[in-house]
Amino acid sequence: MEIAVRECGSVMVLDLSGRLDLASGSALKEEVKKLFGQNRTYVHMNMAEVEFINSSGLGSLVSIMKEVRLLKGRFTLSNLASYVQEIFEITQLSHIFEVFPTEDEALASFQTVSAS
Repeated sequence: MEIAVRECGSVMVLDLSGRLDLASGSALKEEVKKLFGQNRTYVHMNMAEVEFINSSGLGSLVSIMKEVRLLKGRFTLSNLASYVQEIFEITQLSHIFEVFPTEDEALASFQTVSAS
């Protein structure tokens, strides 16, 4: 899996591509922990290029979400491929995660929250 990190205002955006499984999920968690170490707790993941996800990959996302919540941050996802979206719906994770159709909509939601 490829992980590209970029800053968009107060939000750290991670562009993911490839397979999200046990090995890449561990690498992803480590990358996010680095952000937490820099007090960056607004995290968005653009999953447009994620072609595969399994239970280990889902577990990594849940683990990241739990950590973000403990740090009083925020975690969003966008651009889920139809296959990945279906997995989220089957597992009911679509009710737990903040999932947006596009990255722009997700990033706009951070501005709405911080303005409140």
